[in-house]
Amino acid sequence: MSIALPSLPVGWSRTRVDRVATVSARIGWKALTAAEYQSDGYAFLSTPNIKGSEIDFSNVNYISEFRYGESPELQLKTGDVLLTKDGNTLGIVNIVRDLPRPATVNGSIAVIRSTGIHPTYLRHVLASRVTQETINMLKGGMGVPHLFQWDINRLPIPLPPLDEQRRIADFLDAETARIDGLDASRSVQLKLLSDRERAMLDLSFLEARSGAPTRLKYLFSVRPRYGVLVPAFTDDGVPFIRVNDLLDLEGRADGLRKIPSDLSAQYARSVVRPGDLLMSVVGTLGRAAIAPARLAGANIARAVCSMRFMPDVDVQLVKAWLGTSFFHEQALVATSTDTAQPTLGMEDLGNFSLNWPSDSQERKHMVREITRIQGSMSSLREKLERQKSVLAERRQALITAAVTGQIDVSTASGRGIEE
Repeated sequence: MSIALPSLPVGWSRTRVDRVATVSARIGWKALTAAEYQSDGYAFLSTPNIKGSEIDFSNVNYISEFRYGESPELQLKTGDVLLTKDGNTLGIVNIVRDLPRPATVNGSIAVIRSTGIHPTYLRHVLASRVTQETINMLKGGMGVPHLFQWDINRLPIPLPPLDEQRRIADFLDAETARIDGLDASRSVQLKLLSDRERAMLDLSFLEARSGAPTRLKYLFSVRPRYGVLVPAFTDDGVPFIRVNDLLDLEGRADGLRKIPSDLSAQYARSVVRPGDLLMSVVGTLGRAAIAPARLAGANIARAVCSMRFMPDVDVQLVKAWLGTSFFHEQALVATSTDTAQPTLGMEDLGNFSLNWPSDSQERKHMVREITRIQGSMSSLREKLERQKSVLAERRQALITAAVTGQIDVSTASGRGIEE
């Protein structure tokens, strides 16, 4: 099953991956565990290392020479194309341009080695819309998305003459580098925007005239709770809120996964009421949302905690405080001994200190001012994220047009290429 290639120029042919390259990947790895990682040795690449425009060989795990030698077909060479074949990042593709040290890959990455195609051209074909849509079709319906080696071997390849492959590869390298540079600048701007927003929130709490150091637990009406440890999903049942849902809880409300009612009943203390403050307490600490009325009766994942406050507490103000450096500094201390994902304990959370205004009118004024700040920042953030989205679309449209012969790269410029 694959997306059909469009009509190709005269002199081009149609082929597939296994006729122009070899595909090597591992299933597991001979009982290798994280305990075997070393402080130095042979680089062991994982998906985060191949996400960027260039492969990151610095922030990697290291394995021993013995482990490296167990799979010689996965010992990387310059020109190898790497494709993510597992998980939500399925389809990420990169190429080994330089090899600063001996390296191999973990079980989530396939190594595609050219035998009859220009490797950089192959990398761009795999990043094109034709291949990525084929990958999306193949992973449809899977619980954990996975590309089998059989599937990778049969991915369609438009094949121009070798000289044309080189021209296309050089053209796309130059044009995608320009787009990647623009994208990187937008990412920097987003980071600066987040830093600015945090600084302004910090200042709001610092300047509270009636503020006094208060432990968070004195604002609770009910002790915060973790949610469901092992969910079982069903078509009907109780809406189930996970960490990523907190990014836009209102917008995602209709599409939430569901768990059986009897399972939710076993976790009755974390059943959601309107106005509860829901916060991630595993991994990305502090991501938060206020439960809307339409999600009354929903339940939460173990990585989310539910906070219910006394009636006179402004929940919007507490939510804003979760975005300050004061919260994040305390969270960092509370989770500093975690060896895996940082996990915030409920007792630690209750003992967090915040500068809480005692005057209700001042709290209302702070809520209005913070709402204004966040609204302004949100508008700028949306514009930057929209620009990043347009750049990503243009990048893929340009790649697809070039590798299917829809544009002549000897005379074309990537500027203005549309779908």
